[in-house]
Amino acid sequence: MGCGGPVSIASLKAGETVLDLGSGGGIDCFLAARQVGESGYVIGVDMTPEMLMKANANKVKMGVNNVEFRRGQIEALPMQDNSIDVIMCNCVINLAPDKRAVFKEAIRVLKPSVRISISDIVTEGEFSAELRADAAKWAECVTGAIDADVYTGMIREAGLTEIQVVDKSSAEGVVERKEGMPRIFSARITARKPE
Repeated sequence: MGCGGPVSIASLKAGETVLDLGSGGGIDCFLAARQVGESGYVIGVDMTPEMLMKANANKVKMGVNNVEFRRGQIEALPMQDNSIDVIMCNCVINLAPDKRAVFKEAIRVLKPSVRISISDIVTEGEFSAELRADAAKWAECVTGAIDADVYTGMIREAGLTEIQVVDKSSAEGVVERKEGMPRIFSARITARKPE
């Protein structure tokens, strides 16, 4: 479930190296590749072989040369330290059981003074324990979501600064609301690794 456009708030520039967390079929990678141009490079990381096959097939169809897809988990990125200019993520961090590890990895691989651009599902409040334990709802990008203030707090704890919730729109109507369920939003968030 994509929940927004991280590319549209990433302020990508020609020549930058971009990392997409949970790249799926590659759409955000291909959009980013256009913006960074031939002098730039985009790396998509996904943990599922099926999505990597789909992304690579899409790459061949589109004839894109400045995109690469790697198998890996967003909590343990297959990347060198200080190697990335921009990290993007479209509705994937909510699926991670250890979100703190994701943000720690983000700061590890980012070059100093560069940024992240995230679209994700967040909440106002918390899910009941019963709903949080529902694996099907977690897989639907629902119950893995956490409170927006907790989410941005984890980003801050990892060492990122200039955290900004660019926009937040209600997911009411997209997600069926049940008892014990907080209000759910799609949020676009930016932050920066300090010098």
